Amino acid sequence: MAKTAQPSAWDRLQIVREKTRPTATDYIPMIFDRHYELHGDRCFGDDHAIWGGIAKIDEMPVTVIAQVKGHNLEENKRSNFSMPHPEGYRKALRLMKQAEKFHRPVICFIDTPGAFCGVGAEERGQGEAIARNLMELMQLRTPIVSIVLGEGGSGGALALGVCDELAMLSNAVYSVISPRGFASILWKDPSREKEAANLMKITAPDLVEMKIAEAIIAEPAGGAHMNPPLMASNIAEYLRSTLLKLNKLPIDILLQKRYDKFRLIGEYTE
Repeated sequence: MAKTAQPSAWDRLQIVREKTRPTATDYIPMIFDRHYELHGDRCFGDDHAIWGGIAKIDEMPVTVIAQVKGHNLEENKRSNFSMPHPEGYRKALRLMKQAEKFHRPVICFIDTPGAFCGVGAEERGQGEAIARNLMELMQLRTPIVSIVLGEGGSGGALALGVCDELAMLSNAVYSVISPRGFASILWKDPSREKEAANLMKITAPDLVEMKIAEAIIAEPAGGAHMNPPLMASNIAEYLRSTLLKLNKLPIDILLQKRYDKFRLIGEYTE
């Protein structure tokens, strides 16, 4: 029997941009027994592009950080089209440090085209906020699991992507830059976005092969929007098994494994 052709990177990108695709705020009530949202970075304000709070999965308390996409124009305007400001990353870090204090695992849901690059965000320290998250998460003394739900774009995604295990939904993409940005910079031609997407190695199988991601969470045929409850069940099953495994590791061994994971990413010569 002939194998079914797998969707291309460009095909997957169209699937994750589908307006009816479930977002983090759809999944959170389906995955967790209880959840309570917490607000603000205690510095500037509350960024609606990032949901942060405490939840329970099988009576285990966890901290959840999620980048928020909308299903319509009003929801997207409220969440700035899932492009966080620095106060969003500072809110996330505040809640992660709280999780460390109370020995709660951290679960991050990644779904962003990238961090917001407006003048105000730059004035308030966008680069510093992302860099601080990278540094602090590498040393955070509690398990961290990150899941790419749709788009994982650039440093805006990586700020929640330093973790002990990274999983991707089967149609999700994760890259240092968007295909449109790649085409604009490399070829000076943004219309070659499709060609760029298929060259960049941004799909879940690509990331697992390169040992950047550890797991792929299966989506129904056609994408997650075809059966959101099944998708939520698949995510919850992955989280239960992964948290059970990570919680058994002594914290110093967990941190060493996290360090080693990121040291091995990429090719280099000496």
